[in-house]
Amino acid sequence: MVEVTDEQFQEMINRAFAVLPKAHRQAIKNVAIIYADDPSPEQREKLNLQGYQTLFGLYEGVPLARRNGATNIYPPDKITLFKGPLCRAANTLDELQVELHHTVWHEVAHYFGLNHTQIHALEQ
Repeated sequence: MVEVTDEQFQEMINRAFAVLPKAHRQAIKNVAIIYADDPSPEQREKLNLQGYQTLFGLYEGVPLARRNGATNIYPPDKITLFKGPLCRAANTLDELQVELHHTVWHEVAHYFGLNHTQIHALEQ
């Protein structure tokens, strides 16, 4: 387990976002990228997570691919990164940074409309 301050965690999130391809970063509009210690009971219930299951990140919103070109009629999207599970899964700061990068990429992929099968195929 790695322990970091909230400020350190935010800086690591900023670094993870900064290394995404520039074209993708520039295409992201009206999305809040935040963090929470752990998923809320409501988020766990919505995803039907069992007690033993964990969650590193969550995209909530309407994926770009389903908006039919409309952007201003939807509320802001939200990507939440979960500090507790991420820190518990890492043994070093470098491992935490790698996992944060992967999680940010994964949730941004959901924003663009990719599902888990497509994301996993791209990761290969």
